Amino acid sequence: MGVKVRIPTPLQKLTNGKADVECGAQDISGMIDMLERDYPGMKERLTDGGKVRRFINIYVNDEDIRFLNKEETALKDGDTISIVPAIAGGRCSGAYDTSRLCHRHHRGRRAMRVNRIVIFSR
Repeated sequence: MGVKVRIPTPLQKLTNGKADVECGAQDISGMIDMLERDYPGMKERLTDGGKVRRFINIYVNDEDIRFLNKEETALKDGDTISIVPAIAGGRCSGAYDTSRLCHRHHRGRRAMRVNRIVIFSR
């Protein structure tokens, strides 16, 4: 069965337009190697020196691998992997008063809303 890997739109040109691909890797490093084997160019866009680039976020079943075992995070059949490139820029949206949150709680940091999540820049 393997794991399902969700490919972000900017990388779908490498997967011939596929938004989801299957992979049989045992961990995140192996998944990246398998993606590179099947879709050349993927590894250089996701990693730098064997480590996931800091502006690439990878989630295993909605858990950020940075809070698990990073590249060594184990995978099992049925897992869903999401590759999410960081977003730069943006504006505060009206759904949440992110501009007030931004200035009151995160001095000088910009905030933006993606779905129902407020993201702050560093």
